[in-house]
Amino acid sequence: MIARENIRNVAIVAHVDHGKTTLVDHMLRQAGIFRSNEAVTERVMDSNDLEREKGITILAKNTAVTYKGKQINIIDTPGHADFGGEVERGLRLVDGVILLVDAAEGPLPQTRFVLSKALGMGLKTVLVINKIDRQDARPKEILDQVYSLYIDLGADEHQLEFPVLYTVARQGQSSPSLEQPGKSLEPLFEAILSHISPPPAPTQEPLQLLVANLDYDDYVGRLAVGRVQSGRLTPNMPVAVMRDGGKVEQGKIVKLYGFQGLKRTEIADAGPGEIVSIAGIEAISIGDTIADVEKPVALPRITVDEPTMMMIFKVNDGPLAGKEGKYVTSRNLRERLYREAYRNVSIRVEDTEMPDAFRVVGRGELQLAVIIETMRREGYELTASNPEPVTKTVDGVLHEPMELMFCDVPEGSVGVVTERLGPRKGRMSDMSQLGGGRTRLVFRIPARGLIGFRSEFLTITRGEGIMSSQFDGYEPWFGYIPKRANGAIVSDRLGETVPYALFSIQERGHLFVGAGVTIYEGMIIGEHVHPSELNVNACREKKLTNIRAAGRDENVILTPPREMGLEKALEWIADDELVEVTPKSVRMRKKALSSGERYRAERDRKREERGEA
Repeated sequence: MIARENIRNVAIVAHVDHGKTTLVDHMLRQAGIFRSNEAVTERVMDSNDLEREKGITILAKNTAVTYKGKQINIIDTPGHADFGGEVERGLRLVDGVILLVDAAEGPLPQTRFVLSKALGMGLKTVLVINKIDRQDARPKEILDQVYSLYIDLGADEHQLEFPVLYTVARQGQSSPSLEQPGKSLEPLFEAILSHISPPPAPTQEPLQLLVANLDYDDYVGRLAVGRVQSGRLTPNMPVAVMRDGGKVEQGKIVKLYGFQGLKRTEIADAGPGEIVSIAGIEAISIGDTIADVEKPVALPRITVDEPTMMMIFKVNDGPLAGKEGKYVTSRNLRERLYREAYRNVSIRVEDTEMPDAFRVVGRGELQLAVIIETMRREGYELTASNPEPVTKTVDGVLHEPMELMFCDVPEGSVGVVTERLGPRKGRMSDMSQLGGGRTRLVFRIPARGLIGFRSEFLTITRGEGIMSSQFDGYEPWFGYIPKRANGAIVSDRLGETVPYALFSIQERGHLFVGAGVTIYEGMIIGEHVHPSELNVNACREKKLTNIRAAGRDENVILTPPREMGLEKALEWIADDELVEVTPKSVRMRKKALSSGERYRAERDRKREERGEA
């Protein structure tokens, strides 16, 4: 057991892309976690395949280093607002935070979100202004902005007293002043030891541990990760598991693990303040309390912000269903989704009236897209509807979730960004000059107005814009928001696409498929240049005759198809369309595959609008 005074528990929190995971990398290296000749990848904490591909942290993870005889437990948290539940869980394990802020971009929406949570829990902070080597870095201005943010969030005098360090995380350098460049992260380690308090002395003797995360090991099964609040843990010890609703069950700790670097190590016991993994209790959930058998006392459960977006996940019922996936039945889909909700406190899964469809409610479209991408890599087939806001009725009036959106754009893009957000009901609340030819715009906009805007935003700012948002309460329904100006090009039959047919179709819009692709009736193969839907035969071959003449045959030159990945497809589809996801393919289709069914549905809808029976 480690003495309580020799433990420091800290979380690294920041907006996305401000350098959290890179800083943890160099903290591990300089603390001697890796051998001198060991090959170590960059962003070693981002161990998930999706995290490496997207360059973002999705899951909160913990590691530990030893510095001057003190154990520093470090929680690396995500920076995207969609993964706020992971941040919330990480903060329940620690006594202080390292707040990381980009020296050029300054405090952004997620900076405000994570700092408000940390201050609300009474956690001390160490401020790290990162990327001071950037050409557009303005660390002194950023420091003033951070102080203003603390005051805005109601920080008291003690919380305003924090050490400030200036770092270049990718080079592993930190310094308490701008005049003297740092050579290592030693000043950061010293600031953690001096400013972050050790875990407080327990107020009671009986065992208490709040389960903040779940893991899995092939040999010992489910692992519960948490921090010992009071009491002492040992292997083979009987414990009480306190569930939601006050239910108490008996359990036994089979194995007890601590953390050192990236590895779990077996330990003989653990005391207050230590972060540990426990094996042996299979039926355990995030938020449960592991308590003393004789005097079981529950800790407050983990609560996260209300989810704001929902999607319908449904069994794939298209003509190509079951040909590429391993798990294709409603039972498979239901088990997997409820397992996701079991280990992810920020999403909810609900059954619908249809036995093969499930309502999944989450924080944002990115979080839901990550769940779908993870499932398809595991071999699942499913269809997903377009994201919709989670509404609620207040005093008989329908309310919808709002987002506070921050855009850092080149000055030349201010007009076009403002113009595009107008029809989406975005209202500008602030505009400020950042210097270097860049402007920061702040909009308040309904959450559904942001669906599909991210890719459009990157196009209109030529890839130079930075956009982020955070939940900002509810307001009365804003009315109709146009989503997509153009209609879909839809296949009218099952078969393989033929270059000759595609050549004539590509004049009518942008194609999403190339030649030799298997398609079916109702599958979307392109975007029409007009708002109307266009049904086409993309399998039509040229009729052969015995007459040939110079100049009669046209050269078949196909424009490369537009690549539609999962996130782009989810943003693009309309209310009457679905994204079909398999381990090998992402296709878009109409909900009603038959053109006759779609025609009748549209005719009935127009009749209803006219008030006809």
